[in-house]
Amino acid sequence: MMRHLLKAASGLLLAGFLALPAQASETAGEKPVLRSQVMTLSDIVTVGDFYSNAGMLASKPLFRSPDMGTSGNVPADVVAERARAAGLETAGTDGLRTVVVYRGATRLNHDQLAGLARKALAERNAGIDTERLDIRLMQAPDEVLADPKVHDPIRIDRVEWNQSNGRFTIQATVAVEVGTEPLILTGVATEMVDVLVLVQPVRRGDIVREEDLNIIREARTKVPAGALTEVEDIVGKQARTTLRANAPLSRNDVQRPILIERGEKITVTYVMPGMKLTSRAQAMDSGAKGDVIDVMNLQSRRIVPATITSRGQVRVHAANPIVASLNSEKN
Repeated sequence: MMRHLLKAASGLLLAGFLALPAQASETAGEKPVLRSQVMTLSDIVTVGDFYSNAGMLASKPLFRSPDMGTSGNVPADVVAERARAAGLETAGTDGLRTVVVYRGATRLNHDQLAGLARKALAERNAGIDTERLDIRLMQAPDEVLADPKVHDPIRIDRVEWNQSNGRFTIQATVAVEVGTEPLILTGVATEMVDVLVLVQPVRRGDIVREEDLNIIREARTKVPAGALTEVEDIVGKQARTTLRANAPLSRNDVQRPILIERGEKITVTYVMPGMKLTSRAQAMDSGAKGDVIDVMNLQSRRIVPATITSRGQVRVHAANPIVASLNSEKN
């Protein structure tokens, strides 16, 4: 690397650069100071990169930079000699033996390349959320080094994605030190969804509590239609059958808690201003709170619809003729 830097420096210095007077080359009253480390994004390292207080000579080239993303060591006395030859007459080593030159690069690791693929697929497929797209790269470099001076160093040229099996191929172009290079990414992309599951089995008839639930991420293709995703859609509901743990839950798995069973003896209430009428009846159907079921008055045997209000309690609609058959009791 040092030989590379020195060889490049010789060519640059022979290119016709003229030394300026020392009083014009340095910031007045301040001696140039050699830096122990140099970071550059350019392919050329200048006097000003190596020395602070380089004045008007700061932009003069001294060495060619190492490759992008790499570093090289240069003897401090060689740097000082080249700087003096370029016109910085008071340049010295300032007690240093070597100077490390770093050439910057835009680095994209494996995870960042997966993110690039995720974004490219989502942008070209309406309705796909990048946060819900799982990417598994099958063909991709461990790292890509791109030109840091380019704002968007990777350009996506073509995207192919078979959503039935998830396989994709992305063709891209990377801006590098000189020109561009092709980049091909292949892999499998799976759209994921968050679904509710039980942390432990729930028996038939039991009420589902919030602490019974967990949210997991599953491939959309494995999630049945109508799977529940919101906690409020299931908490407080009753299991229709015994439900197993870690399986997606659907609306058909639960129901509102049954407050009245068919054949159960219940209390029927009719309320009007200043009057409450009650009677005993038999439920002809099962139901949850708010359901309208048929009830049969135990005295008149008349069947009318009523709304379930609580366990063992129903309310008869005002227009129903059962009122005439109820045993009344004044408030």
